[in-house]
Amino acid sequence: MKRLIKILMLLAIVSGSVNLSSGQNPKKAARQAAIKNMVDSTHFYFSADYAIPQRGGMKHLTSIYDVKITKDSIIAYLPYYGQAYMAPDPGTTEGGIKFTSTNFSYKVNPGKKGGWEIIIKPKDHNITDWRDVQQMILNISPDGYASLYVLSSNRDQISFQGNIVAKE
Repeated sequence: MKRLIKILMLLAIVSGSVNLSSGQNPKKAARQAAIKNMVDSTHFYFSADYAIPQRGGMKHLTSIYDVKITKDSIIAYLPYYGQAYMAPDPGTTEGGIKFTSTNFSYKVNPGKKGGWEIIIKPKDHNITDWRDVQQMILNISPDGYASLYVLSSNRDQISFQGNIVAKE
């Protein structure tokens, strides 16, 4: 009798956990569909949580840093940590990766495990500008987690970890 009660309790626990996990699947599927829609429509933000410079350790970002991506423009507002080979004029308080581009290429490739790799190349380069960005590579998971790699002509590479979000 005790054995039967233990078996029934075990079955109840297992069936309860199956119901809980199946209840999460519609939310996950909806989130993945929303991410796919944002990537397909070329209208989303990459919100950075961590900066990972080529030299040094990972840095948690406490302010809002992001890259807005639309069909006709890219607006980047990101910090920079690392070695620069060309610096701004003395007394300048500008820094980081801050630019707006309306002339760029945007290529989407299938990524790992159902995600996407997006390659963005601004075409309005100015190699004499210390902030010049040559290429941005954005790897997005189906769940919206993302890594952004920024390659510049005058600074070390830097990467960021964050999420893809919809903002208006």
